[in-house]
Amino acid sequence: MFTGLIETTGELRSRERRGPGFRLRVACSLGPLELGESVAVSGACLTVIAHDPGGFDADVSLETADKTTLGRLPLGAPLNLERSLRVGDRLGGHLVTGHVDGVARVRGVETVGDAWRVLIEPPRELERFVAPKGSVCLDGTSLTVNGVTGDGFDVMLIPHTREVTNLGRLSAGTELNMEVDLVARYVLRYLDVSGADPDARLRDTLERAGFLRP
Repeated sequence: MFTGLIETTGELRSRERRGPGFRLRVACSLGPLELGESVAVSGACLTVIAHDPGGFDADVSLETADKTTLGRLPLGAPLNLERSLRVGDRLGGHLVTGHVDGVARVRGVETVGDAWRVLIEPPRELERFVAPKGSVCLDGTSLTVNGVTGDGFDVMLIPHTREVTNLGRLSAGTELNMEVDLVARYVLRYLDVSGADPDARLRDTLERAGFLRP
């Protein structure tokens, strides 16, 4: 489990084909690392299989390569890195699993004062999981959804976020690993399990829980 608060950035140093997947070499100063621990690499939870003071190696399965950008990023690409959450750590972002749902694309970047307004086009099947003022994880970074349109959404990037993550290099066409909010995932799954009107079922559930008056 992660928070979406990036600890540091690394660099994709090498990518070797291993069967249907890959072995990545990530150069970074994240350590000290432990063999077998989990690191979110631009949003994808990977297992450290080897490490040294200069970085670590991790394997990427075919599923991860298909669902993320890690199978096609150019060598030298910057990677957002976060070690897994420890019990007792502060949860400054939101709960992030490191299980990427798909690849979103940047439509455009607009300057608003000292911030950037970034327009995002998510995969169509993920649009329903995005809500205004909700949370979304892009390339491992916890962000608040600023607004939602019919087929996309936007987020605001403050200078600090641009400085400490790879999001400071965004431009139209950039691909980003996207993980939807964990709460939204389970709420929509709950509403999908029967054929009844989802609005009526949600209201009934809230009433029974005491949040609404019947």
